[in-house]
Amino acid sequence: MTDWIDVTVPVRNGMVHWPGDPEFHIERTQDQLKGDTATVSHLSMGAHTGTHMDAPLHFLKDGISIDQLPLEAVIGHARVIQIQDRVSIRRAELEQHEIEARGRVLFKTANSDHLWGKDEFDEDFIFIAHDAAEYLAERGVRTVGVDYLSVGGFRQDAVETHETLLGAGIWVVEGLDLSGIEAGLYEMICLPLKLIDAEGAPARAVLRSIEA
Repeated sequence: MTDWIDVTVPVRNGMVHWPGDPEFHIERTQDQLKGDTATVSHLSMGAHTGTHMDAPLHFLKDGISIDQLPLEAVIGHARVIQIQDRVSIRRAELEQHEIEARGRVLFKTANSDHLWGKDEFDEDFIFIAHDAAEYLAERGVRTVGVDYLSVGGFRQDAVETHETLLGAGIWVVEGLDLSGIEAGLYEMICLPLKLIDAEGAPARAVLRSIEA
């Protein structure tokens, strides 16, 4: 049995965040090294910090919230697909992979090669184009994961891609670090915080290779 691989982006002060979203900040309010009985930290962060999940409520005003996530969406087999396109994930490339209905798919792009090493937001990250989102919806995919902070682009297809995926009942995982992952089939566990009535939540995600 192979080991679990953590594909969660470490959360720390100064890390990259979506422009306009709250920055992550952690500070000690009590510290044993300063004579306190216990060590206690205060956290300030947005719901879409680092590795996180989007619920339909994020872009659909009548959509369900993250606490209503069905666990089968994020526990089970997941397929990692290597994307060759250096601009966006497009329908034409996805059609070559015969994506299964009700499957969980994680897209590894060139984002994983270099973007997580930078604290500055990169506007030119590789995203899911709207035509690819439509294809995933047509295929009836259960869950989609990407290796930067958004399934949609910064300059285009931000709203359209989110609305298409979430509107089709597809759960979205954003901010995965797939740099050490090869294309193939894995077991996946990705559990977001159970935040009542929230449109998203930070998550811990792990993969384990399924040996042929």
